[in-house]
Amino acid sequence: MIVVKTKEEIEIMRESALVVSRTLGMLAKEVKPGVSTLFLDKLAEEFIREQGAIPGFLGLYDFPNTLCMSPNSQVVHGIPNKEPLKEGDIISIDCGAIKNGFYGDHAYTFAVGEIDAETQKLLEITKQSLYVGIKEFKAGNRVGDVGFAIQNFTEKHGYGVVRELVGHGLGRKMHEDPEMPNYGKKGVGKKFIEGMTVAIEPMTNMGTHRIKQHKDGWTITTLDNKPSAHFEHNVAIVNGKPQLLSTFDFIYAALGIASNEEDEFRKKD
Repeated sequence: MIVVKTKEEIEIMRESALVVSRTLGMLAKEVKPGVSTLFLDKLAEEFIREQGAIPGFLGLYDFPNTLCMSPNSQVVHGIPNKEPLKEGDIISIDCGAIKNGFYGDHAYTFAVGEIDAETQKLLEITKQSLYVGIKEFKAGNRVGDVGFAIQNFTEKHGYGVVRELVGHGLGRKMHEDPEMPNYGKKGVGKKFIEGMTVAIEPMTNMGTHRIKQHKDGWTITTLDNKPSAHFEHNVAIVNGKPQLLSTFDFIYAALGIASNEEDEFRKKD
């Protein structure tokens, strides 16, 4: 069942999402060669709690940490550890937080130092596909419209779209209806209505779309061990149109990046 949010609840969710946005922005300066993902995880937990929130992933389905940290060929759900990041790695950081009873949950894939051009393109196309999908999250459209847009854009560039892992509704629970696949057919699936809130999160592999799960029950990697990228935003339908609750602005400020990619999806005052 889809849980529609009031305008007041959407504003509460925006603050939950911004806790995560600020956390990812803080981490942006800390992602560098020689730093362990476990160190970053501890920084994130402290920072989330300092904002009057609690980590959304810690203990959820028995997950042991605050962040899902997935380097290189890991797609999602990587467990932080003591192994240091290396120059040329990429690292997907997926973060969740609970504030005032609502979840924020979004992700960004960072370059560790300098990365090669082929991997940089994977990151750029995956992030672009996120906004391609968000454009279709509007009243009257359906789940398949978002999935089709992401899949069509991504596969034109020769990349694999992960099938087994999907975006989702978001609210008082981390995972609400509807599921939001990154593939699909136009006009198929549940219809979008005013007040819906979801997490849209393309997961794109440089090679095959196929994946494998590891014995720890969490870590998922590409079947061919090629890199994978993951970007995620929280979005609400307000006045029939998609409106971002999360932002990458804090990341871009930390990294000195100029971007107008979010402008059309911002809250209009």
